[in-house]
Amino acid sequence: MRTERANTLYASLADDIAALIAAGTLRPGDRLPSLRELRDKRGVSLSTVTEAFHLLEDRGLIEARPQSGFYVRRRPVEPPPPSRPSQEPAAVTVNRRLWDYLQLTRGRQHGFCYAVLAPECFPNAQLQRLMNEALRESPNLLSEYGGTRGLEVLRRQVARHAMEWGGRLTADDVQITAGGIEALNLALRAVTQPGDVVAVESPTYFGLLQLFESMGLKALEIPTDPEHGISLAALELATRDDAVAACVLMPNFSNPTGSLMSDEAKQQLVRLLAERGVPLIEDDIYGDFHQGRERPRPAKAFDETGNVLYVASYTKVVAPGMRVGWIAPGRYRARVEILKYINTFSTPAITQATLARFLESGGYDQHMRRLRRLCSDQLARLNDGLARYFPAGTRWTRPHGGYMCWVELPAGADATRILQSSVQDGISFAPGPLFSARDAYRNYLRLCCGEPWSAAVEAKLRRLGELVQRDLDGGRRVGAASAPVLLLG
Repeated sequence: MRTERANTLYASLADDIAALIAAGTLRPGDRLPSLRELRDKRGVSLSTVTEAFHLLEDRGLIEARPQSGFYVRRRPVEPPPPSRPSQEPAAVTVNRRLWDYLQLTRGRQHGFCYAVLAPECFPNAQLQRLMNEALRESPNLLSEYGGTRGLEVLRRQVARHAMEWGGRLTADDVQITAGGIEALNLALRAVTQPGDVVAVESPTYFGLLQLFESMGLKALEIPTDPEHGISLAALELATRDDAVAACVLMPNFSNPTGSLMSDEAKQQLVRLLAERGVPLIEDDIYGDFHQGRERPRPAKAFDETGNVLYVASYTKVVAPGMRVGWIAPGRYRARVEILKYINTFSTPAITQATLARFLESGGYDQHMRRLRRLCSDQLARLNDGLARYFPAGTRWTRPHGGYMCWVELPAGADATRILQSSVQDGISFAPGPLFSARDAYRNYLRLCCGEPWSAAVEAKLRRLGELVQRDLDGGRRVGAASAPVLLLG
């Protein structure tokens, strides 16, 4: 009898909550009372409330968010369609557009604009203490270059942490760099020459396109699914005739879409490019931002021939001001080391020593657990806000890692035009044309949620949704009187 009564209690509680959701009293995105709150209000056991919540999860009505609680679930949103870029390589001319964008959004980097976390997200006090300890033990760190390859103590820690994703690296396989951009720079210079064609995802990170333009490289944009990554069939076709000199991809949580390739697809990718002698430069800068329990393996984990030049960085995750990245260049190690010597000679020894202590002490792992929970919650709130405030017909990605999403606005909207208006309200984002060599994706934008969620952040998202709707309704009249001129096309 007691078991039957318990079953009736949790089923009845689940039905009551489901009725509140159906009536609109509890709306999609709303947070439910905690387990203990409901226990006390309903006078039932904690296990009864837990079972009721599990039943509602099974019905698809609510969802759990790590370290945050239970929320009314939104209906699944259809993501943007796979891209369909031109099949011809293009000279890259993104620098002028990007410079205009940077000038327009200057001082607004902690909103939806840049892929940068807010200062309070970083372990600044802990790093300061570790830096002081390093200086006390080695006072000459500030007067040493640190060597071209980087401090061995840091390279050893990097190799040890790579074991978590299946990396088979030694300290000698690792080259320390001044952030992820220098690592990409060195990798590209090691395997390409001016005029070469390099295959990339479409859309792709605008910082990479900047490097292409500065090096005189042509971009061959490959069709990409915003959830599952690059089309291997299209890449196979593009690499048949030796026209592609290299390939640069972000298999784990690509910028800007947040796409994640499966392990099977990564294996096929590595095998295809190795067989055709096309070097793969893998940017895994967001790999540690996964939401699940297990970190997704990079393509490098499947590399048997040294054909993958693996790029990562601690800039996004630990301390932007320290500017420490690294590269495991595989069979191109000697070339990359020479280029590092020519480029910047070394990375500051004091920042390397501090980071090595942070990794060795377990501080990094603890910090990343907290950061992943934070970013997961912020992405969920961003998704809730998009569903609540943006016009019907808007589609966006729901990544399983990172802290950005790729938004497709209804046809007729112009992200550049909307940005010209939104900055007057203190709201900024990255318009779609920045992520293509051909000024594509006019009705797309990238939203980043690196700032802890607040009422002010939600108000900005709501206002941005209003501006999108106004752009759809009024076209080019939006902000025409006072908007600054932006050379984004």
